[in-house]
Amino acid sequence: MLKLPIYLDNNATTPVDPEVLQTMLPYFTEHFGNAASRNHSFGWVAEEAVTQAREQVAQLIHAEPAEIVFTSGATEAINLAMKGAYEMYSTKGNHIITCVTEHKAVLDTCRHLEKSGAELTYLRVNSDGIIDPEALEAAIRPNTILISIMMANNETGVLHPVKAIGALAKAHGILFFTDATQAVGKIPVDVQADNIDMLCLSAHKIYGPKGAGALYVRRKNPRVRLAAQIDGGGHEKGMRSGTLNVPGIVALGKCCSLCVQKVDEESKRITALRDQLEKNLTQLNVIKINGNTAHRLPNVTNLSFAGIPGDRLLREISRTIAVSSGSACTSANPEPSHVLKAMGVTDDLAKSSIRFGLGRFTTQEEIEYAIDKVKKIAANL
Repeated sequence: MLKLPIYLDNNATTPVDPEVLQTMLPYFTEHFGNAASRNHSFGWVAEEAVTQAREQVAQLIHAEPAEIVFTSGATEAINLAMKGAYEMYSTKGNHIITCVTEHKAVLDTCRHLEKSGAELTYLRVNSDGIIDPEALEAAIRPNTILISIMMANNETGVLHPVKAIGALAKAHGILFFTDATQAVGKIPVDVQADNIDMLCLSAHKIYGPKGAGALYVRRKNPRVRLAAQIDGGGHEKGMRSGTLNVPGIVALGKCCSLCVQKVDEESKRITALRDQLEKNLTQLNVIKINGNTAHRLPNVTNLSFAGIPGDRLLREISRTIAVSSGSACTSANPEPSHVLKAMGVTDDLAKSSIRFGLGRFTTQEEIEYAIDKVKKIAANL
């Protein structure tokens, strides 16, 4: 039986998978030790759990366990990667290349670095939401030390050509950091094959709890060094001090382990549901898909509803369907999406755009309900 409201905002956050919850619960009570306590079994058990989680995270992205630094989430990982690299390599240069459609966590970090003396180049995107690798190469200078381009856009699901970007960065001896928060667990990710030097991810985007994340930091060819942004205790090889969130880290490890098992099958099922949703809704002439439809995540569609007031549209849909008008981090902002505007979408269309984010627990029945409900709302408005 269909239970309302239904949840189609999995890009904002995901429910915790029951298997993940059961795995982490003992680390709140029975195995509550501090992973840095080396003198007794409580600490040893916690440390062993963290070690296993490090291996599970590394396996998902084809890294080495020693290259995984645990953080409180993707935002902290982004700050550590970008600020840490800028401070560490400032004698080599101060130029950073990024993209106008990045998540605000990256863009706001860039603004901070500009105040600290960094020179930023913000690459444009085409109408599909993708950067041009030739424009990226043209932007490289002798003093360029970092390229920061997200793997998948959080609003449209569009995938940037990460492999080409990594190859360019490698050829020019520049560090490449990618925000893979939306991509990890939904598509195959390989930091070695794509020449990625740093990558961030977050547990709550892959059916884990909020407050746990990780930063991959390459250890060889090249060995990446970062200036710590949090001091005190020297945890995580000195890159991120603070008592480890053992239950959250255990959960993140389990999330990654489940993604390794499920990614292919899950991607096919969710893609079919997303395509069904799009096919039926775009039969209405007023509805248009935003972003490239060939190179994108399997679970996302961003739709514009021409001629329909965005606030009324979202209000009506959200009575029974949880959706978003853009990034959850900026949902209180009445301004049209910076991502859609960068793609050339008009303000009116951008304001009447809805992001549907499907997930592991989305059902066929829910998609059929959403199709029927959204069609009726669009017709009425």
